[in-house]
Amino acid sequence: MNETIAVYPGSFDPPTLGHDDIIRRSLKLVNRLIVAVARTSTQSKQNLFDVDERVELLRALYAGDEEIEVVAFSGLLVDFAAAGARGSSSEGCAP
Repeated sequence: MNETIAVYPGSFDPPTLGHDDIIRRSLKLVNRLIVAVARTSTQSKQNLFDVDERVELLRALYAGDEEIEVVAFSGLLVDFAAAGARGSSSEGCAP
């Protein structure tokens, strides 16, 4: 069976129940989900947590879920995906 991988990008500042809902729903569609925490924001807002704290919060939340990988990335999402996070994006994933 082929492994299907999706990337869910965002700032996750802070991680919310809405993020968790999208992550859980995505796992019904794919075998593995990469939660990609952006080092730079596309919006001008004051961060509550730095990127390392956000990654650690998410890793702690999903510590028991082997199919979820949390990583930080910088630059364009397309470049991140081309570098090895191949699959589809879960941004705006519908049930």
